[in-house]
Amino acid sequence: MDPLTRLLFFLSRLVRRPPSRRVAMVMLAALALAVGLVLVERLWGWPAALTTERVPIRRLGG
Repeated sequence: MDPLTRLLFFLSRLVRRPPSRRVAMVMLAALALAVGLVLVERLWGWPAALTTERVPIRRLGG
């Protein structure tokens, strides 16, 4: 299913049956954390210590 269509269905369900205050706060906190991570990554870049490097896979018997 197209991600935009899935988002539309999710938002329509939220409008028809709003979540409890606690669930809404958790959703907002997760959204704020995600936006914050994107902003930090865009402004200062991703730290080199958290970057993974590809390691060649050693095959057995080859």
